[in-house]
Amino acid sequence: MALALVTGGSGFIGQHLVGALTARGDDVRVLDVAELPPASAPAEYVQGSVVDAAIVEEAMRGTDCVYHLAGIAHLWHRDKQAFDRINRGGTETVLKAASRAGVRRVVHCSTESILLPKRRSTGSAIDEASDPRLDEMPGPYTRSKLLAEHAARAAAREGHDVIVVNPTVPIGPGDHNNTPPAAMLALFLTGNQKFFLDCELNLVDVRDVADGIVLAGLQGRTGERYILGGENLSLQALMAILARKSGRSMPQRTVPALLALATGVVAGWWSDYVTRAPPVATLEGVVLALRSAPFDCAKARNELGYTPRPVDEALTAVVEQFKRNVADRK
Repeated sequence: MALALVTGGSGFIGQHLVGALTARGDDVRVLDVAELPPASAPAEYVQGSVVDAAIVEEAMRGTDCVYHLAGIAHLWHRDKQAFDRINRGGTETVLKAASRAGVRRVVHCSTESILLPKRRSTGSAIDEASDPRLDEMPGPYTRSKLLAEHAARAAAREGHDVIVVNPTVPIGPGDHNNTPPAAMLALFLTGNQKFFLDCELNLVDVRDVADGIVLAGLQGRTGERYILGGENLSLQALMAILARKSGRSMPQRTVPALLALATGVVAGWWSDYVTRAPPVATLEGVVLALRSAPFDCAKARNELGYTPRPVDEALTAVVEQFKRNVADRK
């Protein structure tokens, strides 16, 4: 029976990973600034941030494998420096502590958004060979996540057993943090959205992401990157599914790219300097949507035995949760 440390174990993917690890018989310790959700699987809990070296070293004691998920998963933050401090700096702190503690393996959770190049061959799917430069990242979130992944892969080149996973767009039950995918789906389900920016998304059930991370910890090759994806869908096709499941109308008109970019600039400025609350759209998010592409997760399927289910079940869970939230507010 191994002791696994999950940083960010209170988050959306993290809570499902804790459940997947405990289901296979592992003892689990969670390091997070937020408390564990009430419905989480039983785990030892250490409250603290991954930028606090002393807390990280304390949480690391006796662990066999570290799953590093902690970070800012949103595209907007009041403190723009927090992206780099937590996503990059926190990753470096975790990697150094793991090395000192003699941890056998580290699985670093990155993101698919850093794999989207500024320009690509039309119709080609993105796979693990994609390697955009730092100056191609469209904002502070993606820059911080790319630098964090660089740190993880550098540690592997230095001889440490580190593996990288890149989940695509996770959806499903238990998204109490209202991550960007959940916020997007809720926006369409309200029925108040009149326009949409058509793009291509790779949606994946969050439970499959958790299973894929476990598989990476068990069978992944040191220094390798694995895309944990599901189904490629256009946003228009996704909205048709949401309309069928919810009975709600969806927007019918698309937004021109230039107008979407302008909206991202204005909404971001308004949030930064006026409301200090998350915007409806960010420039970084719009640019990522305009760069969107299908993803290929064949490597994870072939090397890890990763078998994601159709996303229909996850979308049903999202719609049902939305309906419950609406009923609770009445």
